[in-house]
Amino acid sequence: MSPLTEAEIEVIKNTFIPKKIRKRQYFLQEGQVCKYAAFIVKGAMRQYTIDDKGVEHIVRLSIENWWVLDRESFSKGTPSVYSIDAWEDSDVLVTTNIGHLSRLNIPAVNEAVLKMDENFAIATQKRVSSISLSAEERYSELVKTYPEFLQRFPQHIIASYLGIAKETLSRIRGYAGKK
Repeated sequence: MSPLTEAEIEVIKNTFIPKKIRKRQYFLQEGQVCKYAAFIVKGAMRQYTIDDKGVEHIVRLSIENWWVLDRESFSKGTPSVYSIDAWEDSDVLVTTNIGHLSRLNIPAVNEAVLKMDENFAIATQKRVSSISLSAEERYSELVKTYPEFLQRFPQHIIASYLGIAKETLSRIRGYAGKK
């Protein structure tokens, strides 16, 4: 990545607002318009929805060096169907305009934004393609792709993210440990 000049560092500092989000504190609540995007410097967050029966469905887990936001709500100014909260105490850099970052004409920022958008697109593609996999295959793919999630999030969160019951996850993990 290209090194930053002092002037570029100042521009970046003026683009982001550092914020601390405590564990279980909302970054976005369902029904709100997502006005901010956050880059996670330290911590872990989750994006989820709750169905009519009160069951949580986690659609995204995010850790350091990931963006967190509801992209549709952020881009279109519509109320979010998701909630986003911190699973760990988190330090984030908040901005109101991700598109503005790529127009800063700072090569290192442009490279970073491009890489993060690429990673976001790949993660989304993998997430969608995993829908047709068996529970065991989804868990195996998670272990292979994001092993750090297993250390950062408890079993019930991982199970929800995989779309399986925590008992099923427990059985899969028990079986995987015997291999």
